[in-house]
Amino acid sequence: MAGGWSRDGAVQDQIDASVDDAIQQARSRLPQGESLTHCEECDAEIPEGRRKAIPGVYLCVKCQQEIDNENKAASMFNRRGSKDSQLR
Repeated sequence: MAGGWSRDGAVQDQIDASVDDAIQQARSRLPQGESLTHCEECDAEIPEGRRKAIPGVYLCVKCQQEIDNENKAASMFNRRGSKDSQLR
């Protein structure tokens, strides 16, 4: 059931598009290639277990967490907008 001027299934299309965007964004962030033995940022040794678990890794856990936290803080809003925000 669509509301207003939208067609049937429009809400599901929007949900599918959001999920596809999130998957694409996550896949684009995966490292590729040969893992480094030392962190690119702080030069700390990257444990062998981390290098095996994530091929192509180039940051230690601490530096990766800092970058993840920065990215999380920057993406705390709904790009597509909610119905409430569109009505204001």
